[in-house]
Amino acid sequence: MKIEDLVYHDGDQTCIGHLAVPDGDGPFPGVVVVHEAWGLGAHAMERAEKLAALGYVALAADIFGDRKIPANPPEAFAIIGDFRANPDRLRARAGAAVDALKAHPACDGRIGAIGFCFGGSTVLELARSGRADVLGVVSFHGALGSPGPSTSGGVTAKILVCHGADDPLVPADELSGFLAEMREAKADCQTIAYTGAMHSFTNREADGSLMPGIIYHAPTDARSWAAMKAFFADEVFG
Repeated sequence: MKIEDLVYHDGDQTCIGHLAVPDGDGPFPGVVVVHEAWGLGAHAMERAEKLAALGYVALAADIFGDRKIPANPPEAFAIIGDFRANPDRLRARAGAAVDALKAHPACDGRIGAIGFCFGGSTVLELARSGRADVLGVVSFHGALGSPGPSTSGGVTAKILVCHGADDPLVPADELSGFLAEMREAKADCQTIAYTGAMHSFTNREADGSLMPGIIYHAPTDARSWAAMKAFFADEVFG
């Protein structure tokens, strides 16, 4: 595959994404990958490359801009807290990555999105935005609530939520509220709750040292990735 930086903009903000293009003749369906609270790092880049190995052109987006990496957890939580409190701003920033990938010559114009933790909540905001060119999104251990919930008929993307049933950061009432929101929106949404899995179950570096509930869970990592592959192959791009 071909790996390169992709510079794009959200208004005056420069963003520096990580693009992975499959070998072979394109164009290919495109998938935007959204990082966790720690900024665009190895985890999201690795997942973009795994998607390219599956035949998708994948852009690991730079939501913070200038490929900023927070210096510590309080700084990271302040950045994502501001984005989460301003869903229109978050949707625009994620939408800029969608536009950049869609415009790339290796992309055939069909777009999906996946995200992890903060990135999972970000791709759900993309779905809530009602963009018709985003065909499907997958949230891995993302927050599920929003200050700007969807409205009836406002969600056009298909949604897959891969949720840790024992995630202490997403309480049961947030999950039930999300399901009610999707029901009211008449969204095409499927949600898988994996028992034994907590927050950050896809990230091998999550060892519980930051917080006991932030920990990798290998079986759920494998199962949720398999669910994503089937979702994209059979329902979104098939």
